[in-house]
Amino acid sequence: MRVSTSITILILCVLIGSCRKDFETIPSFGALKFSKDTVFLDTIFSSIGSATYNLKVYNTSANDITIPEIKLENGIGSNYRLNVDGIPGKDFENVEIRAKDSIFVFIETTIDYNTLNNPLYTDRILFDNGNNQQDVDLVTLVQDAVFIYPGKDPITMKIDSLTLDGSPTSIKGRFLKNSELNFTNDKPYVIYGYAAIADGNTLDIAAGTKIYFHQNSGIIVDKNASLKANGTLEDKIIFEGDRLENRFNNTPGQWGTIWMRAGSMENYINHTVIKNNIIGILVDSIGSNTTPTLQIQNSEIYNNSNYGIFARSAAIEAENIVIGNNGQASLACTIGGSYRFTHATIGNFWNTSIRTLPAVIINNYITLENNSQVKTTILGDLLEANFTNCIITGNNNVEFLLDKIDGTTFNYNVKNTLFKFNDVNNNYSNIPELDFSNQQHYQNNIQNGFVNFKSPLQNNLKIGKESDAINAGIRTAVSRDILNNTRDNRIDSGAYQYID
Repeated sequence: MRVSTSITILILCVLIGSCRKDFETIPSFGALKFSKDTVFLDTIFSSIGSATYNLKVYNTSANDITIPEIKLENGIGSNYRLNVDGIPGKDFENVEIRAKDSIFVFIETTIDYNTLNNPLYTDRILFDNGNNQQDVDLVTLVQDAVFIYPGKDPITMKIDSLTLDGSPTSIKGRFLKNSELNFTNDKPYVIYGYAAIADGNTLDIAAGTKIYFHQNSGIIVDKNASLKANGTLEDKIIFEGDRLENRFNNTPGQWGTIWMRAGSMENYINHTVIKNNIIGILVDSIGSNTTPTLQIQNSEIYNNSNYGIFARSAAIEAENIVIGNNGQASLACTIGGSYRFTHATIGNFWNTSIRTLPAVIINNYITLENNSQVKTTILGDLLEANFTNCIITGNNNVEFLLDKIDGTTFNYNVKNTLFKFNDVNNNYSNIPELDFSNQQHYQNNIQNGFVNFKSPLQNNLKIGKESDAINAGIRTAVSRDILNNTRDNRIDSGAYQYID
């Protein structure tokens, strides 16, 4: 009992001693060191809070010091907020730092664009005063934007959910008003929840428009509705997450998807970049016997945590498109449909987690399981799956796969395409659809050729001078590449012509 009591007293003494701050200090003498001399809080949207940034302050001397004052130069009216060594505020006195030790200063901001004379907002953190004063600059670029929010119940403040096909859903969002159906490039757009395009309406997006999505947000194109995103080489349309800090530039899964629902029609995407979401584009149903559900040209889809394009019984016509790194398949064409890809570059070098699917998978079925764990398989006709002058590759051994269940139409053709299929374990040796010597379905292809991408992990899928894709294509109606280079004298497979 005495031993236990002695140990308890000893522990209490240690704890009390460790919390004491009555060590002897001397005033700071202007020799502080900082982890950075300027803190860039990147770009933020008006009235939307920034991420938290940190600054480390070092006492490199052999003495314990007291900093008489740490404050924001713009004082209490500053748009920046500080937290110094765990204490929030904008002005701090007698901040102590042990010899050869350091403290953290955390910085955040929220700024109303309409209160600024200059969108580049600056301030300084001042350390000490008089001749010993030192400072660290704070810099933030503030963007004005058009914000689209879902509605709220005025009493309960519950966020509205969408009603689709006459039934309520759990998807937070609302249908766009008629006055909101033309996105211009005057300001960026920030979307919270899903912005839906109603039956019979068309959302037109002008060249150069930037659309940013909050978490769990996206666009839904309802039946008989259309999305027209028509950018140019010089003024691309950008769809990405609303976290503008540099460290989020290539972070997947930041927002939901662009969902073209069953019955949506004549969707058109040109010179557009879609990146950092869960599914780049989700396309349902053929929609029309005369026009594809989606026509996409000269566009890039990158860094999606699941799929680049996920199609279900859809009709897609694609020219000069690039689909880069995605957590599952870059292109999944499922439950049949109709697909024509000309001069597509599909390179999946995802290395964030284990990827079990190939870069491109084509099938004619889906298997569903109910609450009783009873499975049902639904089949769909694959009317066509044609790949001409394409590149299909990645960091898996098998990056192109046809998966068929008998009982439906299953039409496909691959020609002048460089694709990766290295069946090291002979898992697919007896599958007729993967007999690449069958001239009815495969012509003039290069299996397991050298692609020579410039920087595949960074989604730079331009080909180098050693690429086997050079001069591997045949002439089509797509006479220029994604960068508007001509294909007059030589036709390379993929979206990019090789340029020395």
